[in-house]
Amino acid sequence: MFARRCILFATFSAFCVVSIFLAPSHAVAASVFLEDQTWTELRDRIDAGTTSIIIPIGGTEQNGPAMALGKHNVRVKFLAEKIAERLGSALVAPVISYVPEGTIDPPTAHMKFPGTITISDKTFEQLLESAARSFKLHGFKTIILIGDHGSYQDNERAVADRLNGEWRKTPVRVFAALEYYRITQGAYVQQLLAAGAKQSELGKHAGLADTSLMLAIDPSLVRQDRIAGGAKFGAADGVYDGDPTRSSAAFGQLGVELIVAGTVEAINNFIAKQPK
Repeated sequence: MFARRCILFATFSAFCVVSIFLAPSHAVAASVFLEDQTWTELRDRIDAGTTSIIIPIGGTEQNGPAMALGKHNVRVKFLAEKIAERLGSALVAPVISYVPEGTIDPPTAHMKFPGTITISDKTFEQLLESAARSFKLHGFKTIILIGDHGSYQDNERAVADRLNGEWRKTPVRVFAALEYYRITQGAYVQQLLAAGAKQSELGKHAGLADTSLMLAIDPSLVRQDRIAGGAKFGAADGVYDGDPTRSSAAFGQLGVELIVAGTVEAINNFIAKQPK
């Protein structure tokens, strides 16, 4: 009897394991990322009212000795997902990781450091325009640009203004959600200061503010041993006007919530003002 029970239990356990692996998964269908959908799933979601698409813009650049080159790309994808989920009727396009970063000959700005990739302003704007035209063709009504880098905020606005002028007789609009980046330079800074950070630590690039935000989103991109080692980084290292030594995920989480909430509010306000 005992042996029979063991056999039955083993058979049932094996059946459960097989069932788990064979059971249909709904995780992909629930994803807000465009690239996770099949074309028929996407068509059906648009038909059902998901007519907003976020184009997240990152950039591949040096971020000092303690933070990986893909910071902007990872960060904007993470935050775009949170924004789309909170909006409830939006999807997220693939991240644009090639952006203007300075000139090549002679090298300027971040191009002085290995790993930074640049394209011209004209090419960048053409890329944004082509993506927006693709989404318009397929039925999206609100195309949202969010950029994690300060250098191309004006390009975002120019593309949105140009396409909105061209499409003024259609129901499709492009929104350059510049509030996304402004928050990192304003409200986030104020929150950090209120939480005990020093102005001299924050920095313009790869300092406490920048590094803390990355620690809250994906700490694997931060070389914390280099920060903890007490090294003082400067402009020659790619760290501008700041000190990442006291960076923390807790500091960064302040920025995550501010960016998501503020960007969602800006997008909803834009949509509410559009003709029905």
